[in-house]
Amino acid sequence: MCALLVTPTQQDQDQELRVRALSVREYRQFLSRHRRASFLQYPSWADVKDLWRAERVGWHYPDGEMAGAGLVLYRQFPGTRKYFAYLPEGPVADWADPHLDRWLNPLMRHLKAAGAFAVRIGPTPAYRRWDAATVKSATGPGRQISDVLATEVDPVGAALADRLRTRGWKRCGGEDDGDAQPRHVFRVPLAGRTPGDLWSGLNQEWRRNVRKADKAGVETVLGSAADLPEFYRLLRITEERDGFRLGRSLAYYQQQYQVLNAEETGRMRLYLGIHQGEILAAHTMIVAGSRVWYQTGASADHRREVRPSNALQWRMMCDAHALGAEEYDMRGVPSTLDPDERSFGLLRWKLGTGGQVVETLGEWETPMDGYANTALYKAFQAYLARR
Repeated sequence: MCALLVTPTQQDQDQELRVRALSVREYRQFLSRHRRASFLQYPSWADVKDLWRAERVGWHYPDGEMAGAGLVLYRQFPGTRKYFAYLPEGPVADWADPHLDRWLNPLMRHLKAAGAFAVRIGPTPAYRRWDAATVKSATGPGRQISDVLATEVDPVGAALADRLRTRGWKRCGGEDDGDAQPRHVFRVPLAGRTPGDLWSGLNQEWRRNVRKADKAGVETVLGSAADLPEFYRLLRITEERDGFRLGRSLAYYQQQYQVLNAEETGRMRLYLGIHQGEILAAHTMIVAGSRVWYQTGASADHRREVRPSNALQWRMMCDAHALGAEEYDMRGVPSTLDPDERSFGLLRWKLGTGGQVVETLGEWETPMDGYANTALYKAFQAYLARR
């Protein structure tokens, strides 16, 4: 499914677009009409990223009608009055429009006037998709997802990638993986499916594990802000066990929970898997518009045989379906298909839900015109590499 959020007429496509700053109210009204926007483009995300200055911008036709919008985060380069501008998983625009310059040029002028020396965007169209069966059959030593013929190539994403490259934009990250946001994600389609369809979509191992959790008496309940310290304790255990480090503090998750739910009750949810009175697993979920994301999961080292994480994911998937979500986005997966790689276990676990590996178009960067901006951009990249 191509994530097109606006569908202009031919007359619209021939009109010039202008960019101006938006009030929070104007921006929220736009998002209410375009419900596939990422949660990273909602106003509350600016309050999560409190080390960045935020601005909301909108593209307008000459008659004042809004055609697109985006949340811009500005990060100041130390010792200067210049900023790195970032639109995470945004902006919300008509990426199918072949006249890309009428979107990019006014944005770049606006950001440059705001003091930006470079900009990063996250266009929303997908690039390629692989169904679970295709991925499972292609696993092997040294293999990568990019080695496998895709089940589907999104024509909008492919065309947009070419248009960005010809204009000097660079795709962030390496050949197979992204940078700030994951390039490869795992999504379970929900639209047009019944709960029975979702259950049938799980592989045999997943269905067995969900039944095992139920038989063992695992309870799946919604937690509250008071449970975040326990979630964080389990997250540190999970990081140590699985060999990764998110680098987030408990205060970060507490602030995220507070500001997202202040914007809309239930936007961020904490699910708990409880067995014999003890929290064995805790997962967070984010709801925005017609989309739902599984964000972060944590679990204990003991009593793993009662499968609390499988029980939680099944509950969360069913809740997302009941909310009318079009898809359940399980976020990032590694690009490796090598079973001997430690990170492959995460992909294997998500494959059992019967969804798809989706290569997003990824994030793209470019410096503003001028030698000074290019030099500052290179210095900023070096600064980030040292952190």
